[in-house]
Amino acid sequence: MKKFTAKNIWIRKIVQAFFFILIAFIAINHTLAEEGKGIAFLSDASLHALCPFGGVVTIYQYATAGTFVQKIHESSFILMIIGFLTAILFGPAFCGWICPFGTFQEWIGKIGKAIFSKRYNRFIPAKFDSILRYLRYIVLAWVMYVTAISGQLLFANIDPYFALFNFWTSEVAIGGVIVLLVVMLLSLFVERPWCKYACPYGAVLGITNRFRIFKIKRNESTCISCNLCSKRCPMNIDVAGKGTIKDHQCISCLECTSEAVCPVADTVTFESGRLSK
Repeated sequence: MKKFTAKNIWIRKIVQAFFFILIAFIAINHTLAEEGKGIAFLSDASLHALCPFGGVVTIYQYATAGTFVQKIHESSFILMIIGFLTAILFGPAFCGWICPFGTFQEWIGKIGKAIFSKRYNRFIPAKFDSILRYLRYIVLAWVMYVTAISGQLLFANIDPYFALFNFWTSEVAIGGVIVLLVVMLLSLFVERPWCKYACPYGAVLGITNRFRIFKIKRNESTCISCNLCSKRCPMNIDVAGKGTIKDHQCISCLECTSEAVCPVADTVTFESGRLSK
């Protein structure tokens, strides 16, 4: 497979901005459509219809009753399937390239980097951080459970992603706004705090890092142990200490690769093939 080039890394920034603007436009248009304004053919589009995690939380009800959870649309189910297939191939690329809320945290993080420089994203001790990272699996289990027994999308009441793109409407619960503000504050100190510690969809996609087809690999024979790959990783993964990145936190952003930060060509690469040790 042809290696990614520096130009492809910049494409990630463009893709992130595109999807953020797209979701923001759809959210605003949905509000305007309720007032008789906006673009007519997009008036039925909503965040719930465009969220692949909606397909995940409705699996139980769909399997047992053949219906979707309240507010969840068939499109969410289709997007969920596409998300899974993409993750099996490339890992959680949705998280690193598409998710508007992940992009939003990155943008706030740039302010944190400007303020704290090298201390940014290094405030939480590694041992404590390694435990906190499993909280998102607890959040996932809780969301799946309460959705299954209630048949309602209760998670929307505390979902910062929904709050971000609906904060000007009456649809947003105060809990969602509070969580959004907390995540924004934490993003000044920790890169992608919601992704690391609480995102239930990231927890689901993160599992695919164990068996994804296209992997991020480090060539030990050409590595000069500069540790730049580990320092650049937004998820604080020890890339320099691994052969193949199988960490459940990897978001396939490719910021650790030779095309982005590693000074030695073809040392940290994105490719298919057998797993390294």
